[in-house]
Amino acid sequence: MKKIALVGCGRISQRHIEAIQATEGVEIAIVCDVVESKAKKASELLGGIPYTTDFHTLCDVDAVSVLTPSGLHPRHVIELAESTNIPYIICEKPISLTVREAIEMMDRVTKAGKTLLPVYQNRYNPLVAFTRELIQSGKLGKIFQFVNNIFWSRGDEYFAIDWHGTQDLDGGVLYTQASHYVDMIHYFFGEIKQSKGIGGSLRKLEVQDTISAVCEFESGVVGTINATVSTYQKNFLTEFTLIAEKGTIRLSGTNLNKIDFWNVEGMERPNMDFSINHEYGKGHDMLYRYFADGRLDVFPSREDILSGIALMQRLSY
Repeated sequence: MKKIALVGCGRISQRHIEAIQATEGVEIAIVCDVVESKAKKASELLGGIPYTTDFHTLCDVDAVSVLTPSGLHPRHVIELAESTNIPYIICEKPISLTVREAIEMMDRVTKAGKTLLPVYQNRYNPLVAFTRELIQSGKLGKIFQFVNNIFWSRGDEYFAIDWHGTQDLDGGVLYTQASHYVDMIHYFFGEIKQSKGIGGSLRKLEVQDTISAVCEFESGVVGTINATVSTYQKNFLTEFTLIAEKGTIRLSGTNLNKIDFWNVEGMERPNMDFSINHEYGKGHDMLYRYFADGRLDVFPSREDILSGIALMQRLSY
């Protein structure tokens, strides 16, 4: 049984708790948060397991999951790598807000003899994985265009949380809400050639709450990414449309788990169950399944990570 420590007991920690509890071969051994009440509450929910307010004291676990505010990820990952004996450090998205920080983080983690495992859970979404395989197979022929829309809602109470909406710790809609879809586009199409766009802070935050970007990739694929956190009352839409030489596909649903339109040469609409019963999807479950099984090869490479962070940084106008 592999033991996991959780550092950060905020919103995303519940998803990790659920995923770990659903995965045979891993268990949560201890939780940590600088706010003791949060750490204590998480401990109680997990049956009274140990908790601490200082992650430097963590030891004798197989991995630690860093679930702290986005802008703190590099510092916390580095300190855990250099001051504890924990061999594997799982880090929630985004691993950093800049390429410079990502390079320093990975260099220091490697120098400390530890391994960084970034959370890119959307890559393990069954329909996203299926679509990438289809693109890579060449069955669609030349890819012409895509549209990716992430129209979500985050109310004022969400941004009242101390770090949300701040320049140093949040990064904006592409980093904190839509980052897995930016990564999906990068996962599908590779290196970007050029981009143009506009981002706005219509709600007077320190970061952009709305972005529209037009991208051209080295492969010639062109497309748009539109993201906002300002739809009325609740999340409205997540969608991805792909236009190719031999097919047109539109995906939608909570985490792109539904095929809305399918017209592909020589291929019937897939008769597969892509259902997802959670707003975050099943990707975290698969991530911990891979870790439990020692399948570290499925985690992105250093070059892949840096290229994705560069894309996100470039699009955050």
